Amino acid sequence: MESKVKSNIERVRSAIGGAALRAGRKDSNVRLMAVTKTVDDDRIMEAIEAGIDIIGESYVQEAKRKIEKMGRTIEWHMIGYLQSNKAKYAVKLFDMIHSVGRMDLAVELDRRAAAADLVTKILIEVNTSCEKTKSGVPYTEAMQLVKDVSALNNLSIQGLMTMAPWFDDPEDARPYFASLRELRDRIIDENVNRVEMRELSMGMSGDYEVAVEEGATILRVGRSIFGERPIAK
Repeated sequence: MESKVKSNIERVRSAIGGAALRAGRKDSNVRLMAVTKTVDDDRIMEAIEAGIDIIGESYVQEAKRKIEKMGRTIEWHMIGYLQSNKAKYAVKLFDMIHSVGRMDLAVELDRRAAAADLVTKILIEVNTSCEKTKSGVPYTEAMQLVKDVSALNNLSIQGLMTMAPWFDDPEDARPYFASLRELRDRIIDENVNRVEMRELSMGMSGDYEVAVEEGATILRVGRSIFGERPIAK
């Protein structure tokens, strides 16, 4: 069966362009990440050949294997929950870590980055929905975490990340994306030293158009590029 990866990417990029236009934004300010959990290597390579320049991985060991095979001509981002004991690998593997939502992890990443003579780009993960099943710092505590992490010399805060609840109607996700954008604006107003708010990592296959309308700069898209994931047996 012929792969639809390239045509899917073209369709997603077209939808991004439409959403950016509706919001008065430039689509060039929105980057499309291919989320590759459970995706086979050949289809990942197809996506790269079709212009994808960011790969999002959830597991350190799987990312290590793929990076060794596919190289670093693209960016590799960590988007999954990261255990502190994997920090020493993560700082060397990833161009950016999206899932920093607690101080103990930030401290360990900073320690490991310093040991490797690196400055690691990170996003602060914010639980905008207050769902207990989601990781990330609670929304009301996010500003303080940003200030605390900003003191760590080997981490560079580039922005924020969130995951909205799943809804049948993507419009229902809009308030969660808007609240992350509003938090970003408040952080900018605080003018915290060594903190940049370039990135809003939000929006997935079911709701990325709404996320673009609300200011997303990185979209984490898997299913709309690669199709449904295989069901685990």
